[in-house]
Amino acid sequence: MTNREFLTEYVSAFTHSLLHAGVKKAVISPGSRSTPLAYAFMKQEGIDTYRQIDERSAGFYALGLAKASNSSVVLICTSGTAAANYFPAIVEAYYARVPLLVVTADRPHELREVGAPQAINQINLFGSHVKWSADLPLPEQGNRLDFLKRHLGRASAMAESAPKGPVHLNVPFREPLGIDFNQPYESQGELYRFESGQQLTDEAASFLKEVFGQSRGLLIAGENAGKISTEQWEFIRRLGWPVLADPLSNLRSNVPDDLMGVIVDSYDALLKNEKFATSVSPDVVVRIGPQPVSKPLSLFLGKAELASYVVLDESPMLRDPQSAVTHHIQQHASALWKLSLEAKSSNPYLERWIKAGELVQETMSIHCQQELDEGVLAKAFFDELDGCDLTVSSSMPIRDADTYFQVTQRDVQIYANRGANGIDGVVSTAFGIQAANKRPSYLLIGDLALLHDMNGLLASKLQAADMTIVVMNNDGGGIFSYLPQSKEERYYEELFGTPTGIQFKAAAEMYDAEYFSAETVEELQSALRTPKEKPVRIIEVATDRANNVTIHRKLWSRLDEGLNTWN
Repeated sequence: MTNREFLTEYVSAFTHSLLHAGVKKAVISPGSRSTPLAYAFMKQEGIDTYRQIDERSAGFYALGLAKASNSSVVLICTSGTAAANYFPAIVEAYYARVPLLVVTADRPHELREVGAPQAINQINLFGSHVKWSADLPLPEQGNRLDFLKRHLGRASAMAESAPKGPVHLNVPFREPLGIDFNQPYESQGELYRFESGQQLTDEAASFLKEVFGQSRGLLIAGENAGKISTEQWEFIRRLGWPVLADPLSNLRSNVPDDLMGVIVDSYDALLKNEKFATSVSPDVVVRIGPQPVSKPLSLFLGKAELASYVVLDESPMLRDPQSAVTHHIQQHASALWKLSLEAKSSNPYLERWIKAGELVQETMSIHCQQELDEGVLAKAFFDELDGCDLTVSSSMPIRDADTYFQVTQRDVQIYANRGANGIDGVVSTAFGIQAANKRPSYLLIGDLALLHDMNGLLASKLQAADMTIVVMNNDGGGIFSYLPQSKEERYYEELFGTPTGIQFKAAAEMYDAEYFSAETVEELQSALRTPKEKPVRIIEVATDRANNVTIHRKLWSRLDEGLNTWN
């Protein structure tokens, strides 16, 4: 066999092994050294390929694909700084527990650390932010394909095992880099793997039944990118507890009629009121998913004197930011839905939460009719959505979703990058989610976050897309206006406000996107209701940072006054 034949055999075994392991999607960025892998993935039947020129955006695009599909996605790039540009997305994937198979092409060993062009030290490049890293052998005469296949099987298993996360495979290639597209390959000798079951032990089931038998209990639901099953709704119905649902739990939409009050969307506002928070202090708490975004909820849990604070987490790496958890059950939350519970006839504790939630909704409705700020505009946006996916950026958008995305029977699946809570790569993540789910997608983002990932818009030029971007342009870092830094006027604008004066009409033209501008609720609604004519639509909503803070605090004051009177 020739070197070309050995190379073709090697990359063919590479793609076939990953396909056998269940991998169905790959994101490719162009580059010379990764040519053999790029060719192999493009020709591999059964694996869908996506392209993104910018590796930084490609990483977040793959993150969105993996998050929405709940399965591993391959990332492929050339050697050198191209691989380093994956780092922000890998950090997010590690902390958000999203499975990625990061494949970096490399120079052969004799060209490392000798001044060769486009060669950096790629061994363990991502350090402790990947679950496992391996430097694979070169394609050569006498390829050890069995060894290669076992390593690929291990990489896939590592990425998919709890806690899910990224794995790094570094693959060196010598020139020439072309392969034979007509060379046949028969996949054989693959590794078969059987996963262990997800089922509560008898001891855990007995303990949970005792906990769920309490009346003053809270079920807290953190981020969950999957669909909510009928069994989960039925479990909540039998449980008879208030469910404090983070917007990323996806328990706030598609809600059955009889559970509309049980799913509490207003806990962030309610728990700001000390009198109410004291009156609803629970005896027991059960949490599924990571800790929700709400700071008042975190403070509430830190103060509560709980008999039991139970967390279901499939990983031994327990997420417990308050160091308050008393019981860790190492199982996926879906194990709960099979637990046999007797339905509660009534629960005064639940009724108190329901009535308080109704008060918040009434107060918020009046507030939104009388005031105009970024939050009010965000609520108008949320209320227009149905039959779609929504990605929200970190910073203010996720907080506005927590406050203003209210329980509904409409079909809206919500996503965000809350592993590391950064504002980078949000555009690319949203496009990746849309590519995975293949239905209309919306993105709520701030002006600085959009500037961070403008290259993410390239995705719409390289593959099909259906995206509406609503950018809240308050000319800078709006969230800092709510933080202690805002009280110090010296250097505030230069360091935190960071005004740019940029508007996005020209960017929309550059990427061939539709463009609308809005300043009022009516203008925003009109833009959203106008039928889309292009794959991407950008709606720029102009807001004022100082006004946002004033109106935001006015809402909290109204809610506080109403709760004090009601209590």
